[in-house]
Amino acid sequence: METQRILMRSLAVVFIASVIWTITVSANAPQKFSTCCTVVSTVEFTDPIIGFRMQKQNLPCVMAVIFETKRGKFCIDWTQPWVKEKVMQFMRAQRNKLLNSTP
Repeated sequence: METQRILMRSLAVVFIASVIWTITVSANAPQKFSTCCTVVSTVEFTDPIIGFRMQKQNLPCVMAVIFETKRGKFCIDWTQPWVKEKVMQFMRAQRNKLLNSTP
C-alpha cells in the first residue's frame, strides 16, 4: 500500500515536470509569422537570414523584427542584444554581394 502511494506520487511529479517542460520549450521557441506578430520570441536561431523587416506596434500586432529564413518567417523581440548583430551581419553580406556582383 505504501509502495503504491510512493509510486503514484512519483508519477504525478514526473507528469507535472513534463507538462512544465513542454510549456517552457514551446514558449521559448521562435514564433512563426502569420499575418502579423502578436507574440515574439527571444530565442536566438542559427538559420541563415534571407531577409528581415521591422513591424511597428499596432494592436494586436506587437513591435518585432521579422526574420525570413528558408524555414519561414519568425517574430523576434527587437530588444534582444543578438538581434542587432544578426541584422548587421545580413546588411554586410548584402553589401558585399552587391559590391562583388558589379563589373
